[in-house]
Amino acid sequence: MSYRIIGDSCTDLPKFLKEDPHFKLIPLTLIVDDVPIEDNETFDQKDFLKRVKESPHSPKSACPSPQDYMKEFDHADDIYVVTLSSKLSGSYNSAVLAKQLYQEEHPDKNIEIIDSHSASVGQTLIAMKIKELIEMGHPFKTVAGKVNEFRESLKTKFVLESLDTLRKNGRLTGLQAIICSALNIKPVMGATPEGTICKLDQARGIAKALMLMAKSIEQDVIKPQERILGIAHCNAYERALKVKDEILKRVPFKDCFIVDTAGVSTLYANEGGIIAAY
Repeated sequence: MSYRIIGDSCTDLPKFLKEDPHFKLIPLTLIVDDVPIEDNETFDQKDFLKRVKESPHSPKSACPSPQDYMKEFDHADDIYVVTLSSKLSGSYNSAVLAKQLYQEEHPDKNIEIIDSHSASVGQTLIAMKIKELIEMGHPFKTVAGKVNEFRESLKTKFVLESLDTLRKNGRLTGLQAIICSALNIKPVMGATPEGTICKLDQARGIAKALMLMAKSIEQDVIKPQERILGIAHCNAYERALKVKDEILKRVPFKDCFIVDTAGVSTLYANEGGIIAAY
């Protein structure tokens, strides 16, 4: 059976997966001062960050339409869709509607929509798990069941230079009190099991906050020898390398990859942000 793994463009894929024909990303649209920017292979991170810095308004994003998803469903027998957390974006609901509409005419089509309860490299790890399970020879229903179990065990944490975009776009409901930029307080943030954002810890300065994040990963990871560590950075590769080295000193993950953020992750992470998932 042929298969396709579809992610929205918040799925930050490493180069080898971008080149894999089984993977397809559906772009969200980023909006800065009413200018739409497609989050696809034409995305220019440097230009986007410059636009955001110069704009008096908070950037926004618009999720793909159901039609954007539906047009990809013809290309394989088994379809798996991995989306940004439904608590953070309408992408999941759009994909679910696409499945419902498509199956009205193709009722026997295998389509699994997976709410990542995460973002960025959290989505990437779910997509990689799907590919791994398929290559092990599991049928569609087994892959769908096992990948949802994997999703429940997935953890995502991040430290950002600025939380302003998340705050202004309503992604930090109830957490505004942690914004302490005047004191250079940097929170260590994480995804809840439901896919919302929570504060885990905080430190004075980003270096100390990243150290706290590494310690937190060391404390709660289960069976790291069986897990992959994914790290995404927003124009901060050297910082990402240091974080990788610090985590791997503490935890024996079976593998690790580093990616630069694409458009949606760049919008929310802002320059210098680091995201880790495992």
